[in-house]
Amino acid sequence: MTKIAPYGSWTSPIGATDAAASDGAPGWSDVIDGELWWVESRPAEGGRLSLLRSRPGSAVEEVLPEPWNCRNRVHEYGGRPWTVVIAGGIRRLAFTNWQDQRVYLHEPDVASTPVPLSQEPDRPHGVRYADLRPGPRAEEIWCVRETVTGDRRTDVRRELVALPFDGPQRVLVASHHFMTAPRLSPDGAHAAWLGWDHPAMPWDGTELCVAEVRADGTFGPPRVLAGGPEISVCQVEWESPGTLLALLDPDGWWNLHRLTLDGEIRNLAPCAEELGGALWKIGSRWFASLGDGRHAVLRAGRLAMLDEHAGTVRDVEAAAGVPVWAPSLTADGGSIVGVAAGPHREAAVLRVNPGSGELFEIISSAPPVPAEYLPTPAERTFTAPDGQTIPAYLFPPSNPEFAAPEGEAPPLLVHAHGGPTNRASPALDLEIAFFTSRGFAVVAVNYGGSTGYGRAFRERLREQWGVVDVADCATVAEALAAEGAADPKRLAIRGGSAGGWTSAAALTSVRTFRCGTVLYPILDLTGWTGEGGETHDFESRYLDGLVGSLPEHAERYRERSPVNHIDRLAGPVLMLQGLEDEICPPEQAERFVTALAGRGIEHAYLAFEGEQHGFRRAETIVAALEAELSFYGQVFGFDVPGVPVLELAR
Repeated sequence: MTKIAPYGSWTSPIGATDAAASDGAPGWSDVIDGELWWVESRPAEGGRLSLLRSRPGSAVEEVLPEPWNCRNRVHEYGGRPWTVVIAGGIRRLAFTNWQDQRVYLHEPDVASTPVPLSQEPDRPHGVRYADLRPGPRAEEIWCVRETVTGDRRTDVRRELVALPFDGPQRVLVASHHFMTAPRLSPDGAHAAWLGWDHPAMPWDGTELCVAEVRADGTFGPPRVLAGGPEISVCQVEWESPGTLLALLDPDGWWNLHRLTLDGEIRNLAPCAEELGGALWKIGSRWFASLGDGRHAVLRAGRLAMLDEHAGTVRDVEAAAGVPVWAPSLTADGGSIVGVAAGPHREAAVLRVNPGSGELFEIISSAPPVPAEYLPTPAERTFTAPDGQTIPAYLFPPSNPEFAAPEGEAPPLLVHAHGGPTNRASPALDLEIAFFTSRGFAVVAVNYGGSTGYGRAFRERLREQWGVVDVADCATVAEALAAEGAADPKRLAIRGGSAGGWTSAAALTSVRTFRCGTVLYPILDLTGWTGEGGETHDFESRYLDGLVGSLPEHAERYRERSPVNHIDRLAGPVLMLQGLEDEICPPEQAERFVTALAGRGIEHAYLAFEGEQHGFRRAETIVAALEAELSFYGQVFGFDVPGVPVLELAR
């Protein structure tokens, strides 16, 4: 029998521990000699990244068990952390280890222990490596090396380097302040890579560079084949000794192009579609070529096939149930391998054959709950006051055991994604299901500035961060309340990182939201700059585009910063922060909480040891989710059984 209970107070089989376990998603997948390899997060093991492989006819094998952590700190977000080099019939795995940031070598086919390839740095984490690639010699890898040169978070130098297995490292090139690792041409004669400099972010403008590879392994002078200040190249791969394939956006959309070493560029299938994405992690792959003019691409996250002869881009029907793919595509014969998820399906390593229509699941961390407790997201479009469209995904309350009293509308959580140059998706997220199965509605908003909708949509946020994103989130919340899909008196906003900024900015600038949860946020724009010293090098000039350049826009930085407007808070706030966060450091949250004390506004601040940017440990995820649920129950006035009561200060 269906029980009648207020929205938000329903009991659910989806616990915070289930949501924490589901954070063990796979990534960085690839195919090596017919074997599928990938990394996988282990929340129950401190959030480390393990490396696994699946061999035909064999069980899944853990290549790097504890204590190894296949992860790195380059750009603080990390980049591709492993590669395999084959020489003389011997396979050697090269990988980065989080604990000391060194590169290690391991022979996975024999009983052996990884040994360090790179030297121990003079200071902890003082030298980092990422985007590991095989070099031209049988016993050498190429990668990005990041060296800490001083005590400020922005004191960093980067070079593209070769790491021979039997000799000293050598610098290949340092063409830009930021670079991806070089890709070697099939004949070994040239290398190609991407580079960009401050104040640009990689989705603003990058350059595709090539250089001759000399007989002694050094590079000749680099030259730029494509890209520029207003053209972003997000991926490049060699097609033949004289041609490359690259995703770039000269027409405002990341499309696939063929380039020759002579400088000719041709769009293989012109379309107003995003086939690339924001290069947050170097080594990401949005396309993979299958030959005969056929290329697997990600069409705003969906798997699609680009046919250059027909000039078309069409979704792969076999993958219709998994519309959200990570940028880690690999071609294996006529099949495509990657990591994908769907509305009722958590991220899994999949193999798809577009020709036969077959889809094979290699490995999955399937949801531990029946599908009837999972929300089915509805893709919605709202209209901003200026007429711009606002895409969003609405996740309704879903629990077969409960119904709300007649006439009651559910509390609504507006989820602001991070980035902000990123996007929300309809993929299953048990953190969202944790709330929807208890009677909350959740809407994930792709506010102006999000990816997947072209450069013009991304640039709606140019110098408007804290304005457009806030207005779009408020517009969506108010529209859902007006149509009866949400209780107008129980609207909350939540988000982490840039989403934490949007949440805090909304709570201090509009009156739409009753309360908010702010995770590892930016709260003080002036501090969160290279000169302010409170963020890392990669994003230290991000605000030039999002807010405006300094010093001429210094007043704008002060006026938009939530830390300066605590007196305007619309309601209670829950602050969650990792104490080892180098991207949005705890100084930001701590200043805000200190200024809030004694003002009579209910609030709580939970700080977590051992956590960086984004929570990885199971115990942290559980504590954060249960605290958030208790917070909403106290603010919105309903009981939330089964979770500890969060103590709120005033």
